[in-house]
Amino acid sequence: MSRGRTKMDRQPIRLKELRMKKGLRQAEMAEKMGVVLRQYQRYESGEQEPKLAGWIWLADYFQVSLDYLVGRSEDPTRH
Repeated sequence: MSRGRTKMDRQPIRLKELRMKKGLRQAEMAEKMGVVLRQYQRYESGEQEPKLAGWIWLADYFQVSLDYLVGRSEDPTRH
């Protein structure tokens, strides 16, 4: 049985899209975040999520709102 995508499913997609827009490889993002490559890959695949400090760092790095990053909004603008 197939299920539809939920808002939380968008988080890994957004993370990958934002990384690719910056022209970075996963290994480069992992280094910037201070995590090992496999940990970053888990974030991007949706297997695990960063702690709150990681979400904030990612939102600041990509200059998007937390709500956009986690799929709660379609508006990336930070307010």
